[in-house]
Amino acid sequence: MLPDLTDPAAIADALKYLTAEERAELDLLLTDGLPIWMPQIGPQMEALASKADIIFYGGQAGGGKTELLIGAALTEQEHSILFRREAVQLVGIEERVTKILGTRKGYNSQDGVWRLPGNRVLELGSVKDPDDWMKYQGRPHDAKLFDEITHFLELQFRTLIGWMRTDNPKVRQRVIAAGNPPTSSEGEWVIRFWAPWLDPMHPNPAKPGELRWFVTDKDGKDQEVPGPEPVKVGDDLMTPKSRTFIRSSVDDNLYLSLTGYKATLQALPEPLRSQMLRGDFMAGRSDPVWQAIPTEWVKAAQARWKPREKKGRMTAIGFDVARGGIDKSTAARRHDTWFDHLVQAPGIITKDGPAAAGFIAPLLRDRAPVCVDAIGVGGAALDSLRGLGVVCVAVVGSAASGQTDKAGTLRFRNKRAEMYWKLREALDPTAEDPISLPPDPELLVDLCAVRYKVVQLGKFAALLMRDKDEIRQEIGRSPDKGDSVAQTFVSGIPDTSIRYEERQDPPDWR
Repeated sequence: MLPDLTDPAAIADALKYLTAEERAELDLLLTDGLPIWMPQIGPQMEALASKADIIFYGGQAGGGKTELLIGAALTEQEHSILFRREAVQLVGIEERVTKILGTRKGYNSQDGVWRLPGNRVLELGSVKDPDDWMKYQGRPHDAKLFDEITHFLELQFRTLIGWMRTDNPKVRQRVIAAGNPPTSSEGEWVIRFWAPWLDPMHPNPAKPGELRWFVTDKDGKDQEVPGPEPVKVGDDLMTPKSRTFIRSSVDDNLYLSLTGYKATLQALPEPLRSQMLRGDFMAGRSDPVWQAIPTEWVKAAQARWKPREKKGRMTAIGFDVARGGIDKSTAARRHDTWFDHLVQAPGIITKDGPAAAGFIAPLLRDRAPVCVDAIGVGGAALDSLRGLGVVCVAVVGSAASGQTDKAGTLRFRNKRAEMYWKLREALDPTAEDPISLPPDPELLVDLCAVRYKVVQLGKFAALLMRDKDEIRQEIGRSPDKGDSVAQTFVSGIPDTSIRYEERQDPPDWR
């Protein structure tokens, strides 16, 4: 009985019964006159043939993900660039391309440019630092290939794919990303980007290989649309881009099936086994040792959150004022232990004190104090708000704290450490009434990116939190949402619950 030639496991089993001479003859018959590279039957072939503009081929380790990226560059594209996060990680790719070609001819290792047979070009690139994407600004490629996509920052990925173009109408333009499930919170943007396939809570899940279409709305957010037809977004007519996800599997990789690689994956400890063997994108990510707020605590707070028609008294607003550029001013509206949806505005809208005050004024309720980041443009916003009679708390993260944790045993190096540790205590699921946070993916990343260390404060040990610029370097943007929420936990916020009717001269607003 002939083996099922669509089943790699069956083929591998049949090969065991061939002699060395028969294997050599079969290899010659199968490769004579064929292209320099061919995809394996199954998901790898499906991914290469997919019509999606942006493809994610991933899941299990050993599914031939890197091989797919190399194969696409060798056989389908005209001018490709293949990225790894760090340059040292490109060595394995250089070696694999050399093995497929049988030579390094045409490769300039200094420039990372490989001139391939058939007038094709493959560049190898890396973006170790968040702003390294600028090195490739305006460079034309018809294929952008990303190996281990969860290692990249979302900003890097979105920016790098923005310059994809070609002057050859016969060559398709596409993005292929390959990778395993994220092992830290920083890679969770991948689950958001391909949410219909990867997020089990998505209201309209998609099947592997199914195409979905997206545009970017006026606020810079992804918006799913019914199909490829152009849609109006604000004043612009936009052409949607299609995405898909195709799951890789070690069982579909004939070569690794022959070497026992699956047994290696089965021996991994949890949660790595679930991530790498089963391709489980929801398997628990391990937090760094010095992460200030556990990821699961933030997720639990977001799972507790429910929309409210009656929100109760507003007790504070955290106001993180943007300093320009791509940053956004952010307001976190706190109602005791429940936070409303965060509100943002581009930095250009809050560029000075009066403009920043105009952004906050419509959000105020119940004479809630506004906790303002008082550094830079925040100082001007603070003055303008006070001029309007708004109760304000100036938050200077570097200022001395003088506070301790709930148990009275830990001191804080400064106000930034104080407010983030107090937020941590409020998120503790064992607390009497832990807070609820809106299910905002960026807020999750912001809060989980905060690290702490123990430093000396006089004769005492004290906590110091990672500063904003360090977090920006890691996540590729300013952690405005996390900071605005944390600011509502700074000490010194007054209780303004007194009713306006009881005041002799109440302000002329809500």
